[in-house]
Amino acid sequence: MSDNKRFGLDKINLLLIAVAFVVIVIGFALMTGVSSGETYNPEIFASRYVTVGPMISFFGFIFMIFAILYKGKGSKK
Repeated sequence: MSDNKRFGLDKINLLLIAVAFVVIVIGFALMTGVSSGETYNPEIFASRYVTVGPMISFFGFIFMIFAILYKGKGSKK
């Protein structure tokens, strides 16, 4: 049994995962809207809530996959 207790991901992978997580949180924050209460508010269908937020979150999830699978230039794996 070897004494190699290395973590499966490198430092750059963890940094990229953190960036992807922040992008996902920003996307979800853009999707949140104001509470409409009892009355109808057409603002809930604004492009920020319906288009921009989901696209940024989707990009964050795709970037998360890239961050996990990324191998550095000096990697021998």
